[in-house]
Amino acid sequence: MSIQIGDPIPSAVLSQMSENGPQPITTSDYFTGRKVILFAVPGAFTPTCSAYHLPGFVDHLDGFSDKGIEAIGCMAVNDVFVMHAWGKSLNADGIDMLADGNGEFTTALGLEMDASSFGMGKRSQRFALVVDDGVVTNLMVEAPGEFRVSSAESLLAIL
Repeated sequence: MSIQIGDPIPSAVLSQMSENGPQPITTSDYFTGRKVILFAVPGAFTPTCSAYHLPGFVDHLDGFSDKGIEAIGCMAVNDVFVMHAWGKSLNADGIDMLADGNGEFTTALGLEMDASSFGMGKRSQRFALVVDDGVVTNLMVEAPGEFRVSSAESLLAIL
């Protein structure tokens, strides 16, 4: 069963690149005490994710800030080095590139998918959620193969 509106974010450890190399960050530290958007993609450097999903959030950073969003995280079941390189390649300054390397957080959310038929193994479904002080207030999960409800533009309209 996947996470629902009103549920607390499950406890997990993600990775984020820092000036000192890869750093663990707990979901409690990341989501507590602020309003955050987390969007997830099936994989860094994949076509829709690179052409539309991440760039949309980069383009609309100011709009989200105006709506009270204090942080935006982009997550994939990729390692921290891949997430960092992908963020740099798309000039994603202002977006927290979060690695769920083993997919443990994605599984805890109940939003994993099996992309083995594409040679990608277990991955995250494409989704976006808004979290206010550790509690999910909005949840948008894409149907397989779609990119509509989790886009930056869709979230701005909801907020």
